[in-house]
Amino acid sequence: MGGSQSSEKSQTATSSNNLQSGSSTQTYPSECPMHQNKAPPQDNSSECPMHQNKAPPQTYPSECPMHQNNSPPSSCPMHQNDTNSEEIDPRNMMPPPNQRPSPDQPFPLSTQRIVSNIPKADSEENWVYPSPQMFWNAMLRKGWRWKEGDINEKDMDNIISIHNANNEQAWREVLKWEALHARECSEPRLKRFGGKATEYSPRAKIRNWLGYSLPFDRHDWIVDRCGKEVRYIIDYYDVGEVDKRTYEFTALDVRPAFDSFSAVKDRSKVAMMRWKMELMDKFSSKSREDTKT
Repeated sequence: MGGSQSSEKSQTATSSNNLQSGSSTQTYPSECPMHQNKAPPQDNSSECPMHQNKAPPQTYPSECPMHQNNSPPSSCPMHQNDTNSEEIDPRNMMPPPNQRPSPDQPFPLSTQRIVSNIPKADSEENWVYPSPQMFWNAMLRKGWRWKEGDINEKDMDNIISIHNANNEQAWREVLKWEALHARECSEPRLKRFGGKATEYSPRAKIRNWLGYSLPFDRHDWIVDRCGKEVRYIIDYYDVGEVDKRTYEFTALDVRPAFDSFSAVKDRSKVAMMRWKMELMDKFSSKSREDTKT
């Protein structure tokens, strides 16, 4: 009996040792969470937004030439400052173009963009206007929500046409001022721009004190005059119905800002020229009346 018990104990110890040695090499199904080895941390940057490294700032295509950082929102919905500064193109203070339809968009919109006649500084290209889809997305970012019967696809096309026409009109007015410096720079270019809808200029305030309405929008354009930056102030006044031929409905007050001696000189010169022309018109009108009598 004693020998049998000793043999059983020996076998039990041998079996226990075999199990312990076998456990170190035995593999278990990968599905069993109790026997998974701790794996080294994995790079989940592509799957999980919480583990994404910050990408370096990108350069995005330009939008409509109309926003300075930390400025009030402009009436043009393409100019928003509600996005992170890392996502803003410093040339136009706008987020990157979004050509994707919104989830609840009631109708498809064109993603075609029109090249403007406004040359871009530091480039041989011209500024590019936003597409109807980009304009729609910008209005949504500003808080606007579509309601049935509000606007349709054709209306969006008209909005884009009006927007583009106003910018072309503004650039033509800028070129009239730049003509005073044609000898030193024959090809001025638009460098950057920003909207300041509620920051009324002193000129606009004075006009309002005299009984005129305030502009519905204001933009500051920075023009590259062959290496020299010149700031222009553009006040937009509503004059009523939209011209169906030109899509213009605003009167623009465009002038260089009073921030340099050159600008003061230009504005004084133009004011004198306008005064002389008005005086000549009065004399010519009086002369015609005297001739009739």
